[in-house]
Amino acid sequence: MDRFKASRLTNDNVRTLPLIGSDTIYPDADVRNGVPGLYVRVRAGGSRTYIIQWRQGRFQRRSTIGKVGVMTLDEARKKARKVLVAIDEGQDPIAAKAKSRADSSQIFFTVAEQYLQHRSSDMKPLSLDQCQRHLRLYWKSLHKLAVSKIDRPTLAAELRSIAKERGLVAADRSRSTLSAFFAWCVGEGYRDDNPVVGTNKYSKSNGRERVLSDDELVWIWHAAPDNDYGCIVKLLMLTAQRRDEIANLSRAELKLTERIEDSIIELPRERTKNSRPHIVPLSRPAVAILAAIPVRDDREFLFGNGAGGFSGFSRAKRALDIRIDAQLPDGQKMQAWTLHDLRRTADTKMGDDLGILPHVTEAVLNHVSSQKSGKSGVAGIYNKATYLREKRFALDSWANHVMTLLARAEGANVVAMRQSAVVTSNA
Repeated sequence: MDRFKASRLTNDNVRTLPLIGSDTIYPDADVRNGVPGLYVRVRAGGSRTYIIQWRQGRFQRRSTIGKVGVMTLDEARKKARKVLVAIDEGQDPIAAKAKSRADSSQIFFTVAEQYLQHRSSDMKPLSLDQCQRHLRLYWKSLHKLAVSKIDRPTLAAELRSIAKERGLVAADRSRSTLSAFFAWCVGEGYRDDNPVVGTNKYSKSNGRERVLSDDELVWIWHAAPDNDYGCIVKLLMLTAQRRDEIANLSRAELKLTERIEDSIIELPRERTKNSRPHIVPLSRPAVAILAAIPVRDDREFLFGNGAGGFSGFSRAKRALDIRIDAQLPDGQKMQAWTLHDLRRTADTKMGDDLGILPHVTEAVLNHVSSQKSGKSGVAGIYNKATYLREKRFALDSWANHVMTLLARAEGANVVAMRQSAVVTSNA
């Protein structure tokens, strides 16, 4: 039971008021400075708080306004006066506090963590990692905002900032992540609409159709730096695989053999976009790049230095673009391109220039779709799993094509063969 003890409260004695029983309440009885309705509550366990007490109808109500030691008595009196004025005007401090707690549980950071927890069971590890990076890092400026209060102008301004600092593609990808997040928020009842809808995309709409020219392949290869990123770029060109599949390559997935023709990359289903295991035959140029990478005993991944594989693509890509333009004649610049264009270019040129059959290029790229091959269902899956020899021929032919382009760029007379290139003396 509460015990009320009359006392003239001061900034000094509020810290030492004794506990009588299990719960003792001391009113602010100072005639000159005291605030009627303000109390110091001392409870078993040592907690000391400032509370206000008022009558509402037939009932006495109480609300905590601060902790002794954190808030001074003068500060407590000032806050108590404001709260009591609000009560006189018909406001309910208990309801307001409950609403504040509800609002704090719906700020962007808190809800985003709930979303990431929800998606952790159905997202592939690489997709989840990207989603976490976008919501926790790229959209950090939203963390303290209430999800229900975030509007389109706010997001549009932040997208402009992301595009400027991290690149156009990064802006669009983080935009897609945020849109999926807000769509989930609508379903959970956090808000009634998706504020991302209507914001602008930044990368060009025709970017997905970009096929690099032979000259551009040579420019990229020659400008690729002698570091992890340069190796990744060259391997993407030679293998036609997805960026993260190469950037996060582990030693366990790399199978280099004494007989170079048997060397492969073996990706488990957890590492592929379509959740199917995938074998990538390695050409001689690809083996040469991979064999030259130093083995680090303390590191599972071939590239990068952090907890995962290589990161920092945006900065490395900008540096590569500068290197490419620097090697071109004055006034000439390479058109905008992405690492994914290397994959699309290999797919297109293997079919158009090298005569590789469509179902084989699909097997090389580990595509789910069977539109080009005309195969579907169990037969499509089976065929993709058994095209190892055909995939090796396709990637050897493609590597030969790339090496031929590089040799010609150096001024050699080259005759392209089916799986080799004959280089003769300069004309």
